[in-house]
Amino acid sequence: MNTIAVVDDERNIRAAVRIALEREGYRVEEYSNGDEAWASFRGGFPDLVVLDVMMPRMDGIELCRRVRALGERVPIVFLSSRDDEIDRVLGLESGGDDYVCKPFGMRELLARVRAALRRGSPASDDGSPRAPGIVAGPLSLDDERFLASLDGRRVPLTVTEYRMLRSLAENPGAVKTREQLMRAAFPDDAYPNDRAADSHIKRIRAKLSAAGAAFGGIDTVYGLGYRLGAEP
Repeated sequence: MNTIAVVDDERNIRAAVRIALEREGYRVEEYSNGDEAWASFRGGFPDLVVLDVMMPRMDGIELCRRVRALGERVPIVFLSSRDDEIDRVLGLESGGDDYVCKPFGMRELLARVRAALRRGSPASDDGSPRAPGIVAGPLSLDDERFLASLDGRRVPLTVTEYRMLRSLAENPGAVKTREQLMRAAFPDDAYPNDRAADSHIKRIRAKLSAAGAAFGGIDTVYGLGYRLGAEP
């Protein structure tokens, strides 16, 4: 049974989400702010976090940053009462995997939760093993564990980031559009927000750079999309 943490300062929303998730067979933990959730997470992380952006004491952006700073890849689905692009960008750049705007339909939230959990699963839906992975120069991708490394140094990607990088690494030098990258990251989403690809790519670049290995990185092809660059 998957455990899902619901972190929101609005009691009615927490209750409604908890009831819907429990009906689907999930175990639910509730927290009214980021401080409470962070204190609990230090003892062990849930399988997924549904996280409000605006909360007192510690907001969702800061909590997400702290979780990612530990290298933890638990899927995080943000909730927000605002549909501003800047909020979506901040949420994704802090390490979020998906974003749902309030008011939201419970069916949409449940679908995104299921999709995020599937993306984080180390096996395919039918239980068969995944392909062994990809090696592109110093970059190695392990599909069994969703792990990326540069010259043996681990790159702490989220599952969404891993899927996007894998899509680029399948054919180094070939251009992938934002839509193609988002569909690789969110195969169960019929309407992926392709503009969010820019935020994910920004984070992937930063993590690859932090690994410190000689690597061509990800090139922007203006007007088209992105491609995995050649080795320097």
